[in-house]
Amino acid sequence: MDWKYNSNDFILTMKNFLLTLVAFLCLSFIQDFNPQPKAITEKYFQEIDLAINTPAFKKEKGYTNYEELIQFLTDLQAKHSDIMSVKYIGESQKGKAIPLVILNKKSTEDKLKVWFQAGLHGDEMASTEGILYLLDKVLNDPNYNYLLNRLEMAIIPMANIDGYEKQNRYAANGLDLNRDQTKLLVKESVFLKQAFSNYNPEVGVDFHEYRPFRKEYSQLSTLGVTSRYDAMFMSSGNLNVPEKLRKYTNEKFVKNAELELDKVGITHREYITSEKDLGDIHFNQGSNSARSSATSYALANTISSLIEIRGVGIGKTSFKRRIYSTFLVGISYLKTSYDHVKEVKEILNYEANSNQLAIITSKKEISVQPLKFIDLETTNEINIEVEIRNASKATANLTRKRPIAYLVEPSQKILIEKLRILGIAVDSLKAKNTIEVEYYSITEISEDEEMEEGVYQQKIKAKVQSKLVSFEKGSYIIYLSQENSNLAIEVLEPDAPNSFVNFGLLPAKKDGILPIYRYLKNEKL
Repeated sequence: MDWKYNSNDFILTMKNFLLTLVAFLCLSFIQDFNPQPKAITEKYFQEIDLAINTPAFKKEKGYTNYEELIQFLTDLQAKHSDIMSVKYIGESQKGKAIPLVILNKKSTEDKLKVWFQAGLHGDEMASTEGILYLLDKVLNDPNYNYLLNRLEMAIIPMANIDGYEKQNRYAANGLDLNRDQTKLLVKESVFLKQAFSNYNPEVGVDFHEYRPFRKEYSQLSTLGVTSRYDAMFMSSGNLNVPEKLRKYTNEKFVKNAELELDKVGITHREYITSEKDLGDIHFNQGSNSARSSATSYALANTISSLIEIRGVGIGKTSFKRRIYSTFLVGISYLKTSYDHVKEVKEILNYEANSNQLAIITSKKEISVQPLKFIDLETTNEINIEVEIRNASKATANLTRKRPIAYLVEPSQKILIEKLRILGIAVDSLKAKNTIEVEYYSITEISEDEEMEEGVYQQKIKAKVQSKLVSFEKGSYIIYLSQENSNLAIEVLEPDAPNSFVNFGLLPAKKDGILPIYRYLKNEKL
């Protein structure tokens, strides 16, 4: 082949090469960029002088590893055998036993059961370290011992052991354990959820860390911005969680914790995250998704929050500050629980089945709000007006009358097993019976082309109609006169965004009828 030099082609080729190189260098810069240089640390996130007795602080570098964790728990248990016990709820995918710590002091007082979980994402190191610090203080510091007079605690200090050992967010199979709270595809998720359901806590808190510099933040100023907030609170905005329970969680538990953080100058706000869509940056506030812990816990009739501390991607910078932030929030939730045992029990007892409607889908409120950031070029605090989609102020979009029970055909044993792991009680028909029910007819369906979190999601629209159906002996019954009934709605209503059908656990086809039915008569089967 003859080749003839063409200067225009050469210039175009070099231009494309340089653009590709610049894009690559920018991406590398963003990935390796330190979002908290010394100047910002000294100005906004000064380290706290704190004596911490966890394994990470007994060595020169690194964090508490799995072997050190087990030894730390073993030593505490030996010292406090009358209060503390450790059991193992299952194994990680790489064979590491997952410890569950129980603190239960003999007392004549009426107690609340509290669940604390940390390390669900393996790159959020201060969550586990903070919970170990809290555990040590509750057992050994007389300023906090009294809390166990009215509280029983269950603590998972390192939920994602395999991820934690590699400082990686995900479980060993690459799935996110905090996107698996309803589909339960990961073995750790099954063990954690079963332990939570068995314990049946009244208060549940999941401790995390968040990434303060996201790649889209590079667009918000000359050199980009980083988050200003030490801590963020996520409590569920899901409308199947009764309004009174949602308000009590925020106005009592979250508010008290915020006041504790204010005393020491630790900044906070409601949880917010961002995403880029078609070139635009979208901000989301709060959450109503049952696939993550805060909402999953709340739908199980628990006062719950997910706590995000500023920390992912900054190594051990401000590490004691992050641990102390985790500790202060945890202790505040314990103090609020201790001070309001009777009130919490009354709220939960009243709220369990108070909704008259099943909320299938909802719409987030959209508003413009100022967010605080730190400008990376000037190190100044700045306010940026952004559009926020607020799950905490959602309104119902699609609703149905709340059924008395769901009926499920006997073939759906896998779904029934998942319901039981979620803590939902399941009965069965003792004899063949013809029953008037509502059934779901699929009017529209689409399946995602790409797998997300281990499944091809299928989005459907369903029409509900009534008819007489003959049910075999052994058909399953899920009554909604139970504590976890709101969680049953989320997974069994097929067009709900976190349902078994949505996650492809129950295949659907257009014009097909699902093996799940709604029973509306106010009488037992």
